[in-house]
Amino acid sequence: MTVSVAQIQQYLSDNPASMPGQVAQALSITELEVVTALPTEQLALLPLTAKDNLLASLPEWGNMTTIISVSGSIFEFKGHFPKGKYAHGYYNLITKGEGLHGHLKLDDISAIALISKPFRGTESHSINFFGTQGEVVFKVYLGRDKKRVLLSDQVERFQALKDSCTATA
Repeated sequence: MTVSVAQIQQYLSDNPASMPGQVAQALSITELEVVTALPTEQLALLPLTAKDNLLASLPEWGNMTTIISVSGSIFEFKGHFPKGKYAHGYYNLITKGEGLHGHLKLDDISAIALISKPFRGTESHSINFFGTQGEVVFKVYLGRDKKRVLLSDQVERFQALKDSCTATA
């Protein structure tokens, strides 16, 4: 059964607290299909040609939360997103000592979505990397201070990135 954008938007309207992954599961569609149906004020798609600049800049943003969701399990890392470099077909995250590290297969990234959607009634912004099947590969959420308030400099960077996407669209 094909689900239309209007049906996705109606589901989102009826269930505003639902996260895109929950909506995708409920409607038996991909998370990317849900995300691309979000209202324009909640979504900007970053051109894939900008991914290298984005990944090069993320280490300068400060503490954030990187999330990887696999088979219902959720892994979170709070800290700086590491610098990286290309080698052997991967973008290798370079961490000195402890921290997030790994190898990103960026050739398999089909979309990068900048999402501004409240989470449990709280302002939230994330950068979502999608694979070729419309699945989320990983997400990077903006950081918060000890009082759980978003870091204003990150919000400014995120908004500038979103604005640059809409300017080029």
